[in-house]
Formats: sequence, structure tokens, C-alpha cells
Amino acid sequence: MRTRTLFTSIAAAVLAMALQGRAQAAELRVVIGVAVPLSGALAASGQDAVNGVQMAIRKLNAEHAEIAGQPVHWAMDAEDDQGLPNQATLVAQKLADEHVNGVVGHQTSGCTFPAARIYSEAGIPQITPSSTAPKIAQQGYKTFFRMIANDNALGAGLADYAGNTLKASRVAVIDDRTAYGQGLADVFTATAKKLGMHVVDREYTDDKTTQFSAILTRIKSYHPDVVFYGGMYSQAGPLVRQMRQFGMQATLMGGDGICAPAMAELAGSDVNGTICAQGGVPLSQMPRGEAWKAAYDAEFGASAFQLYSPYAYDATMVLAHAMMKAKSPDPKVYLPFIRNVGLNGITGNDIRFTDTGELLHPSITLSMFKNGKKTPLAVEHVE
Repeated sequence: MRTRTLFTSIAAAVLAMALQGRAQAAELRVVIGVAVPLSGALAASGQDAVNGVQMAIRKLNAEHAEIAGQPVHWAMDAEDDQGLPNQATLVAQKLADEHVNGVVGHQTSGCTFPAARIYSEAGIPQITPSSTAPKIAQQGYKTFFRMIANDNALGAGLADYAGNTLKASRVAVIDDRTAYGQGLADVFTATAKKLGMHVVDREYTDDKTTQFSAILTRIKSYHPDVVFYGGMYSQAGPLVRQMRQFGMQATLMGGDGICAPAMAELAGSDVNGTICAQGGVPLSQMPRGEAWKAAYDAEFGASAFQLYSPYAYDATMVLAHAMMKAKSPDPKVYLPFIRNVGLNGITGNDIRFTDTGELLHPSITLSMFKNGKKTPLAVEHVE
């Protein structure tokens, strides 16, 4: 009797192990690639985006999100593109060769523009949480999607605010010659002229310069009311410091690239009065923004938050929900489901995209730095 009982127990254990092994073998592994700068001047904002993806991955695993009834192990592969277009193409090719299921990235337009072709050729959906250059979408890649408003909305919104609210009549424009900075500055310049403002000077630099003495010497002689900078916070912080050292009281304005808290760290008290515009609405106005931010702070610390993590989080969830709706993690199968995924995310409800990958109902927020903190001024919904 004992022998039979022992045999039965062993058989049951073997069967349980076999069933467990079969269940584990049936588990899908879905990898979301993340391509952002994790070293260099933009590392803080890149890590912030990675944090957003990580939160989404953890939530999907905690909720045991399945695809077509199969259990899934959701994973992230974060790669450093250093904010450099050449490095971005290497990262994109690496992710394509690894056959990741989808990509969140890249951060800068200069990186996203060349990388988008590689993802298109590989058939891998790519959602940028932050790149705003309109010409990326104009390439016509069906794999490209954007979580925020583009530079046409940001540049026009800033110019409108400069002319109609600040009553500026004379503006000087500087850009860093990147796809993002030049494109944004071009839109601002064109809109400013249409509104009757006089563009007194147009200057160029690069995305590494932190010394602006020669440029500011020329600009100061034109007595501008506004200095517009098309570029990132890593240059805009030193720029506004040097403007004040030169005795210039003009308002510094720029796009989402200068909206990060790191801008205040670089500029100190000189940041106060700087006006920026970013895609989306303030966290306090996002449908689930404040609860999400509390969870972010608990996990990474409040000082880690920069700008793009909520959009990176939602980008990850868009990819995941499209896979679940398509009942497949195969990029070719779930790609058509992204455009009308209808996700109720952190940054907005019913998230959908146009045929060119633009966000269907974008908004922009204009903010001013006051006492070292970014304070919303106005929210505009883009038609």
C-alpha cells in the first residue's frame, strides 16, 4: 500500500513538473527596445524616459497581461544613442537585428530621423515620446508614431505668445543646427514675421557649444525683446546665464528641449522668466498624471523626473495594447492596430494617431520658470 501511495505521489509530482514546464515553455517573451541618450549632456532626460518604460513593463508583468490567452514576460532593452545621429543608427540596427517587438525612441529629432528608416525596413513599430521635427513623419514610414505635438504647433504657439501676450516687437533667433533646433526656430521665425514682429538677427551654433559671447555681442546691439533658442537645455542653461552677465533683459524662449528641470539646475536663478513650450498638458491636468507621478517619485525619487517619462510610459502601453488587440506580438500583425488603439493613458484618453503617425488630438503647454520651477502659463489644443 505504501509502495502504491509512493508511486502515485511520484507520478503526480512528475506530471505537475511536466505541466509547469509546458506552461513555462508556452510563455511569450516580448521585448520593448528603448533608444535614448544615457550618457552625455542629455543623460538625465534619457534616463527619465527609461524610467517611464520600466514602470510600464513592471505594471504589465504585475497584471499578468496576456496575448491571445498566453502568459507573457514583458522585458525592456535600453540602449544608449548618446544623442548622436550616427550612434542612433547603430543602436537602431542593433535593436532591429535582435528582433525586438517594438521600440520607444528616439529622444531627439536628429536621432529619430535616420533611425526611423531602419525600423521601417525591419517592419518594427517605433513610437517616439519626445521627437518633434515634422519632417520625421513626412518621410512616410508606416512604422513611425509620435506621442506629442510637433514643432509646427510648438513654434507657432511660442511666436503667438511672444507677439500677443509679451507684446514683443523685436526678436532674435538662435538655433543649434540640429533637425530639432533648426526646424523649431524656422517655424518660430516664420510665424513671428507673419504676426508683424521684426526678426532682428538669426544666429547659428551647434549642439555642443556652451560659450555664446560672440553671438550675444552681436544680438545685444539689436536690442531684442525676445531671444528664441532652438535647442536643448544643456546649451540653453549656459545661454541664459551669459545673457544676464551681458546685461541683457530679453526674455529667453524655447521649445520642449528647454522645459526640463535640468534647465534650472544649469541656469540657476537666471532661469527665472524663461518661457518654454512642450507637447501635452501639465501633469496636474493629465487624466491619471498626479497618481502616476506619486508612483514615479516613490520608485525613482522626485529629482529623477524630467519631462518625457509619462509619454514613454504611454508609448510602451500603446505597443502592448496593440499587441493584445491584435492577439500577436508580431510587429507585422499588430502594426495596423496601433493607429486606433484608443488607449486611456497617463497623458491622455483615447490615444490615436493619424495616417502619418502624428498624435490625433495634440495639445501644447506654455510654461515660465518662476523661482526655479516650471509653472504653466497656458494650455492650447491643436486642431
